[in-house]
Amino acid sequence: MIRYQYKALALNGKKASGVIEATDEYTAVLQIKENYPILLEIRPMKQKEGILSKEIGKTAINYKELSIMCSQFSTILRSGIPIDACISFAAKQNKDKKLKKMLEQSAEDVSRGNGVADSFEKNCKNLPKTFIETIRAGEESGTLERSFETLQFYYEKSFKTKQKVKQALSYPIFVLAVAVVVLMVVMVKVVPTLTRTFHDLDGELPLITKIMIRSSKFFENNFLWIGLILLVLIIGLVSYCHMEKGKRQWSNFRLKLPVLGKIEILNTASQFANTMSALLAAGLSISRALEVTGKVLDNYIMGKEVLSMIKEVESGNPLSECMKKNKHFPDTLSEMCAIGEETGELEGTFATIGAYFDNEAQYATTKAIQRLEPTILIFMALFAGFIVLSIYLPMFTMYSLI
Repeated sequence: MIRYQYKALALNGKKASGVIEATDEYTAVLQIKENYPILLEIRPMKQKEGILSKEIGKTAINYKELSIMCSQFSTILRSGIPIDACISFAAKQNKDKKLKKMLEQSAEDVSRGNGVADSFEKNCKNLPKTFIETIRAGEESGTLERSFETLQFYYEKSFKTKQKVKQALSYPIFVLAVAVVVLMVVMVKVVPTLTRTFHDLDGELPLITKIMIRSSKFFENNFLWIGLILLVLIIGLVSYCHMEKGKRQWSNFRLKLPVLGKIEILNTASQFANTMSALLAAGLSISRALEVTGKVLDNYIMGKEVLSMIKEVESGNPLSECMKKNKHFPDTLSEMCAIGEETGELEGTFATIGAYFDNEAQYATTKAIQRLEPTILIFMALFAGFIVLSIYLPMFTMYSLI
């Protein structure tokens, strides 16, 4: 919504001024003239946001909240309630601040005759493109409630899949975080204290102890520089990965990793199949579904490969034949797609193969983490052994001299 400042005259000639919110200037003028027929001046106000009013954190909308919202829409629309009233009701029930604000603004736009998908796209830039295009297809085909139902299952499934991955990764991440904290405490606090004690012995220190002391001094003297260099490297890497060349190289690097590359391919194949199934169920054509899917895939290179299929599909080539030309997609995906095309059940086939790749990706992730955990424990054991030997060897030397 845009805020406009205006000056106008009433029928009795009395001057009036104020501020009004509207989707555009034309709508604002109509609202003002309902009370003040003669409009003297109108201009948009600059939007100023204070620090406290800005949203902090990620701008992405939670898939769980999105799934719940779609479920509400699907249920309410079946009861025959108008779509603008449906959106207003969903806004009151929603706890997510971003979604609530978006729904309130969209309800006002829809009540003025704007399209549902256009209103959502205008008022909330963070909504996934899959959501917008599915709703637009539902509007055009008159099956809006079915589109919301399809999106409900799609985002519910996506949320559950992401939660499973987070749960699987939580233990290794926790162990690594503890290891980093322990390393910092030992190097910055413990070792300097022990160093002073060792120097008081005035004897020859073992090599392992000298290495530990020098490492500690290096971290202690260059702690800020190390942090600054790491920060600059991270910012530079993130900025580079947002460029075209960087996106391609980073995506290609992820695909070529020994174990994680396979997981990346399985996850992308699952995302492709589930997204295509949802879009085809909403009534989108194959070429339009490919366009949307290619833009929402997490892996940039595989997304580009999907977009490259559009011209071939529009030329009359089967989708399965186009998929076989792309080297990163699993053969199982293209073979199942061919079966779906032959039977005329492409939507259902994509849903089935999407569930299959979900399970495969989860199994591969779990297996990789099971292999990673012993490696982390061995690393921590070696680190602890290094610290223990560095401390105790000089003590044994001291006792032998007494």
